[in-house]
Amino acid sequence: WAMVAISVLAQSGCVGLPGTGTPARLYMLSPKSMFNDDIPVVKWQLVVELPVAPSGLATPSIALTRDPIELQYYAAARWAERAPQMVQTLIVESFENSGKIIAVGRQAIGLRSDFNLKSDLREFQAEYQHGQSAPTAHVKINAKLIKQPRRQIIASKTFEARIMAESGSMGNIVRAFDAALGKVLRRIVEWTLTTAP
Repeated sequence: WAMVAISVLAQSGCVGLPGTGTPARLYMLSPKSMFNDDIPVVKWQLVVELPVAPSGLATPSIALTRDPIELQYYAAARWAERAPQMVQTLIVESFENSGKIIAVGRQAIGLRSDFNLKSDLREFQAEYQHGQSAPTAHVKINAKLIKQPRRQIIASKTFEARIMAESGSMGNIVRAFDAALGKVLRRIVEWTLTTAP
């Protein structure tokens, strides 16, 4: 894989229009399924709100940085859906996989919840440093647990993980994203289930 990046401005132009080049490959990440045995079983219901993300990350394009002040994207690869929607789905599925909660769902389905989980997707990019050919996948999510119906924030915590890709191939870069997000998802699920009263 040639790691050719395009800038945000280039992406807003004709890049990716039908008939203008090879279609980008689509990639998906996986939910977490393994958790600590000592997390409690809870009898309340949880709504997972759509994560808030800056416009540069709220896209199906896979972001990368070579310079802290410039955000770029891989030209031949995309997430299967926009990053916030993908992360929301994976959070819901991770809670379901825990087997510790009676009901969890997205905000859109109209579930009457006891708590809402609001999150901010603050970092979700591959970072290249010091001329390295293999980047580090950087995932950072701030989570807020909100008691309903008064929308009272009862807890807030930031979860972060960095995983270096084994090589510069797109497959290994996506696997690094999967591992980094998996660490964050596990911590969010365990923190939520043990923090809520």
